[in-house]
Amino acid sequence: MWRHLCGPCVRAVERGIHSCRDTWSCSFCSHNTPKPQSSSQSTPFLRTQEEKKRRKIDKEKAILTKPHNNDPGIKWSEKERITYKASTLPGEKKDTTLPLPSSYSPEYVEFSWYQWWEKEGFFTPEHHERLPHSRNRSFSMCIPPPNVTGSLHLGHALTVAIEDALARWRRMQGYKVLWVPGCDHAGIATQSVVERRLFRERGKHRHDFSREEFLKEVRNWKNEKGDEIYHQLRKLGASLDWSRACFTMDQGFSLAVSEAFVRLCDSGLIYRSEGLVNWSCALESAISDIEVESKQLAGRTMLSVPGYQEKVEFGTMVTFAYPIEGQEGEVAVSTTRPETMLGDVAIAVHPDDPRYQKVHGKRCRHPFTDRLLPIITDTMVDMELGTGAVKVTPAHDHADFLLAQRHSLPRLIVIEGDGTMTPLCGPWLQGVKRFDARERVIDALTEKRLFRAKKEHAMSLPVCSRSGDVIEPLLRKQWFVRCEKMAKRAIQAVEEGQLEIIPHFYTKTWKNWLSNISDWCISRQLWWGHQIPAYQVVLPDSKHTQEERWVWGRSEQEARERAAVKYGVDPDDLILKQDPDVLDTWFSSGLFPFAMLGWPQKTTDLQQFYPNTILETGSDLIFFWVARMVMLGTELTGQLPFKQVLLHSLVRDKHGRKMSKSLGNVIDPLDVISGVSLEQLQEKVKEGNLDPRERTVATEAQSKDFPQGIPECGTDALRFALCSYKAQGEDISLSVSQVLSGRRFCNKMWQTVRFTLGVLEERGAELGTLNQMSPLSCMDRWVCSRLYNTVLQCEQGFENYELQAVTSALHSFWLHSLCDIYLECIKPILSHQEPDGQISRGHTESERQTAQRVLYHCVSVSLTLLSPFMPFLTEELWQRLYPLSSQAGSAVSSLCVQPYPQSAHLAHLHFPQEEADFTVVQEVIRVARSLRAQCGITKEKPDMWAVCSPSQAKTLHHYDSAVRTLGRISRLHLHCPQEAIDGAPSFSSAPPPPKSSAVGVVDHSCQLHLHVEGGAIVTKQSIQLSQRKERLLSNLKQLLSRTKVPNYLEKVPEQVRKETENKISALEQELKNIEEQLMALQQP
Repeated sequence: MWRHLCGPCVRAVERGIHSCRDTWSCSFCSHNTPKPQSSSQSTPFLRTQEEKKRRKIDKEKAILTKPHNNDPGIKWSEKERITYKASTLPGEKKDTTLPLPSSYSPEYVEFSWYQWWEKEGFFTPEHHERLPHSRNRSFSMCIPPPNVTGSLHLGHALTVAIEDALARWRRMQGYKVLWVPGCDHAGIATQSVVERRLFRERGKHRHDFSREEFLKEVRNWKNEKGDEIYHQLRKLGASLDWSRACFTMDQGFSLAVSEAFVRLCDSGLIYRSEGLVNWSCALESAISDIEVESKQLAGRTMLSVPGYQEKVEFGTMVTFAYPIEGQEGEVAVSTTRPETMLGDVAIAVHPDDPRYQKVHGKRCRHPFTDRLLPIITDTMVDMELGTGAVKVTPAHDHADFLLAQRHSLPRLIVIEGDGTMTPLCGPWLQGVKRFDARERVIDALTEKRLFRAKKEHAMSLPVCSRSGDVIEPLLRKQWFVRCEKMAKRAIQAVEEGQLEIIPHFYTKTWKNWLSNISDWCISRQLWWGHQIPAYQVVLPDSKHTQEERWVWGRSEQEARERAAVKYGVDPDDLILKQDPDVLDTWFSSGLFPFAMLGWPQKTTDLQQFYPNTILETGSDLIFFWVARMVMLGTELTGQLPFKQVLLHSLVRDKHGRKMSKSLGNVIDPLDVISGVSLEQLQEKVKEGNLDPRERTVATEAQSKDFPQGIPECGTDALRFALCSYKAQGEDISLSVSQVLSGRRFCNKMWQTVRFTLGVLEERGAELGTLNQMSPLSCMDRWVCSRLYNTVLQCEQGFENYELQAVTSALHSFWLHSLCDIYLECIKPILSHQEPDGQISRGHTESERQTAQRVLYHCVSVSLTLLSPFMPFLTEELWQRLYPLSSQAGSAVSSLCVQPYPQSAHLAHLHFPQEEADFTVVQEVIRVARSLRAQCGITKEKPDMWAVCSPSQAKTLHHYDSAVRTLGRISRLHLHCPQEAIDGAPSFSSAPPPPKSSAVGVVDHSCQLHLHVEGGAIVTKQSIQLSQRKERLLSNLKQLLSRTKVPNYLEKVPEQVRKETENKISALEQELKNIEEQLMALQQP
């Protein structure tokens, strides 16, 4: 079911009707006109077809012409793969007393943890009762059930990463969490796969088997395929309750589907009628819009079509004439599907079109059937398109179907379900395949001198994504769901705040789509799926009547009893024939939030976890799945199925293309986790069913993007990278370099914990609890306050579903606050050495123990905060730290069920003044390092003078050790020129700096002077700064010239303008800093 929206176009003719002239069919009606009954509601085009086609061509051209990737971000070397070699039974806890390897290895870290979590039942709601911090609150969610035929790609991995982070977070908060896994039976997709396999292996078609025999083959295939998707979900670390795994063809789920159908029929919301549907002749079934892909054709194109040995021509428009009956003259019409002209029943023109004023009400003679076609008028005809006259084929075109309803025209079916022409076409075409008939019709029109022209025509061709067949709109008797009233309730639920859609800008889309919804065709002419529980009734002595009589029931016996009551006959005298069709897969998946909990039975799970807390899914499923769940759930249960809908963006490849099997750019998350060679990637492309050009583009893109293949990144790095993108808004262009950066972060965490363990185990520190921690030094207080703020940011980010804010805060704290600053500052304390390498005599044992405690709790709390995103690595490291804590006991414990840190519990560690002061210190350190680089100093540690205000001097004096350690200087001299005015500081001001010093500007009141031996250093720095200034001025001039082009505000997108403004601002600020440095250097 997880499949990204393709923006289908389901109708197929170019003629003189309203807009859309490059599509397979033109929309006859304006957007405000009610839409025809169809297999599903079409999604409005977000861009014109010309734009889509142009962008696709541009992207392909860029891929084919772009040089091979030289981006250092994705350059990598093979890392040593370290394996866990201790004997461990499945489900047994890993031995974390073994020495910690010297470097991070995903394979080592991820070994056996998931099996242990699962065996211990940590992911079940029943484990909630065993948590000391449990709350009387629940959190429930279902995973969008993927198709049983497929395998997960990075788009699915994003869904899993987001949902698992939310589930783990709530579980650690003490909620009773239920996250249910599931799999969709994927009717058309599964049947197509099995049919192809049977033909390939045995040379047999579906109809060579009985229905039961074929279904047995499908079940065998499913059992052979096994749990491939479930294996991927486990590898991704998804904390799902596998004891409640749900397959949409399970017996319990099937009962729920029958119950839903019967209830909706009883309430009049399901009815049987004749309507146009998207039809695949290869599958001989109606299909939903999500299984229709639009193939953009620039003009005449030869394409392979199932069932045809030769390629078929598309992308042309044929114009032919209909003679006017009883007078001289003709009416010319144009079409991309001349074979459908056998089903024409009228010709439509605009009533105000001057060209056709004299033929209103006249009739034309059909050249092949001798049928008279009335010339009718309708204001929906666009006079500017084509000839301005439109052939009307109600049984094979959605727009014409509506027109026929308005004008009471007949509907003639001229194409069968198998794609051959019907007897109505006459003996010369009966049984001929539709695209072969096309050529015969053109030849016959030419012979009758009615053929006028044939020209190339850009168009959008609807193609079945499952079979590759060209979609045919066909008139069929099907079961439909009335959607209007249910849609109104769904709109009302959002407007009244009962249902929240996040991001909120989707609420407008929600209302627009549901306000124009069509009835939903739920019949599918397949064997694999839920057979429709409706039965055609044959009464005694009425076997030859054409009238259809239908009843429905949860079983055949119930249907028989209903029929007996309805028609007043003895049940034993009735003959019932069950509808051979199955229900649309989206019908059963629309029941998932409550059917997975045991509905219609009033199970404990249903009472406790329904409505679900939230639904999280891709934004492309808002209509096909989300809206239908809301409509069906409200109707069948009387409650909304969930309280919130969280929609994430689509994942695109590096070139901005949607990840799709048809483009060959799908990446298996397991390939990112375990690594894969370029050869293996390209082998997967060759195995796919791509046309030669798409295959060329796909393999070229892989060669340039992954010349060395994809490195082993690990699950934690992949999940962290996915959650680091802003998922609510623009689509995500995922770069493997971002995931590789996540792996480097994992290694940083690994090395930090190795250092921490070494310090703590060597000294046997008394760590105490977090509540008992009382930091002494200014650096202790600063890092503890940063920890408090990080916890606060995590709380706010999770509550607002802004996971990128959480990951950013955690990454910043661990990498910068903890490692780059605090850890470097306390190393001299822990090693008894000063920054200059001398033996320390100034640090007390109390300071060392406090630094150890602060380090331990910073690392421990950070691991807990990171656990929802990086479950394997954090578990591995936490299990090694946990025995050192005062809370360690003999009970089995896992990080995934530990309490999630709360800012309220860390309020005593909040020191806002230290954080405010340290911003000045950080800027001084930055400028000091910049001066070292400008002077070419690498190993030496020179003296540094800070010429500053007394308040700044006081702060720098307070953080003297940090400045010397991080700035790599031997001594810090504080000189206050304002001392006489502002009063003496709490320390004696140093003499002014030497004149031969290099100078750096911190702000208007603070300058740094780095004392370097040799007077030439000032001249050298001045030259470097002047050269840098010239380069920056040149760049600034170029940027400013871009903003002065004519119509800049209208032509350039807002995002680009904003980026340019930011660049200009940054350049101006840097130039200002350089000017201040040059002025300082020139001072006597």
